[in-house]
Parts: sequence; structure tokens; C-alpha cells
Amino acid sequence: MPPAWRVDVVTTFPESFEGFLEVSLLGKARAAGTIDIRVHNLRDWAEPPHRVTDDYAYGGGPGMVLKPEPIVAAVEDLRGSDGWVGLLTPQGRPLTQRRVAALAARRHLILICGRYEGVDERVRTLVVDEEISVGDYVLSGGEVAAMVVIDAAARLVPGVVGDAGSLVGESHADGRLSHPQFTRSEEFRGQRVPSVLLSGHHERIERWRRAQALHRTVRRRPDLLENCALSDEDHQLMDEFPPWDA
Repeated sequence: MPPAWRVDVVTTFPESFEGFLEVSLLGKARAAGTIDIRVHNLRDWAEPPHRVTDDYAYGGGPGMVLKPEPIVAAVEDLRGSDGWVGLLTPQGRPLTQRRVAALAARRHLILICGRYEGVDERVRTLVVDEEISVGDYVLSGGEVAAMVVIDAAARLVPGVVGDAGSLVGESHADGRLSHPQFTRSEEFRGQRVPSVLLSGHHERIERWRRAQALHRTVRRRPDLLENCALSDEDHQLMDEFPPWDA
């Protein structure tokens, strides 16, 4: 039976992924055959004998640009009938939990890691389905960004996370931040675990958690509520349960 989710990563620095793919959830899921993640060296598609993958930009300017020939050749070899191609670049649409879920639902992703001053524009027009940004900042290359995409999406692939219920209520899972979490000891340096969490009243605990998630979102990330307005019930919950750290 083929894996539920396959990712091909195209990069000039394949060694960057050593370790990352071998530990924790990803390592276990790969070993179990639940997901199939392969890292490819872009130089394998560059012309011998020197296998150059970058060149100076037409029109001048500092830095190098990744050439179109090896990238397009790599995608054409890897794409098959169901490959969806994403280019990691700060010019892409910001990655959100909703977009992560959409990527996890695809059977086969091909992620191109940008480098240097970027990639030849013809790569975008010829083989890229979508450009992806993991934030409004600049990294040395797309490798770390590809790891972010892989880690975030793989968790949503059935069978990767042992207890799928743990995905419910996480920050951004429903467009809002998560509620505060507490563990033993019951009191630490004068701060006590909220009494409602010790009550054993599960319905009240869930109401408290939802209220705290709302308070936290309003205070820390009000921008998330622009497309997810608070309901009358939300306001009632927030009135019933003030912020625990108020």
C-alpha cells in the first residue's frame, strides 16, 4: 500500500535535512511507511561536468540566481500524474493553518527550495503551482521554510500523530490561539493552577478553556479575528471566565 503522503524536496543543500527527518513524529511516520519524504540534490539535474545550478542575473546586480534548466528538469522527472509544486520564497502567500491542512490533503508535494537572490522567473511560470512564504523575513534559503511546511502538514496526515484528538484545540486549529496549559505541581512559586481545572467538571473545564483561548487571541493576536468574529456566546464566555492571569 503506498504512503498516504509523499513529499519530494529539491535543494542545493540536501544535507540540511539530515537529522530533521529522522527524529520524533516524522522519523516514526517515515519508518512506518505512513509518509514518504525524499530529498533530492538539484545538482543531479545540472549539466555535467561542473553541474552548475546558479548564474549571474541579466541586467546586473549582486548575488546569484538559480538557473531554470535544472529545476524544471527535476520537477518534470518527479512530478508524475499527481505532483503539486510549491516554491519556498518570501514573495509567496503566507502559510496559515488552513493552507497547511490543504497541503496535508494532497497526495504528492514537490517543494523547491529557493537560494541566493532567488530563482529564474521562468521557473514560476513553467512549473510552480503556488509560492509559499513562512513569514515576512528573509532566510538564507528555502530549506528551513520547507522543513516548516513538512512538519506542519505531516502532523495532519492520518496516522502520523498517534492521538488525533491532540490536534483539536491547538493554536490556529480553529483560527484562534490555544488556551493555557498546566501540569503538576498544583502550586509553583505562588502561582496556583486554576481551580476549575481541578474540579473534575468536564463541561465547565471546556468552557473555561474556550474562554481563555478567546481572551488570549484578543490580547495577543486580534488580527486573527478579522475573519473570525466573536459571537454573542463568545462574549458571554469571556464575561463568565475572566483571563486567568488578569
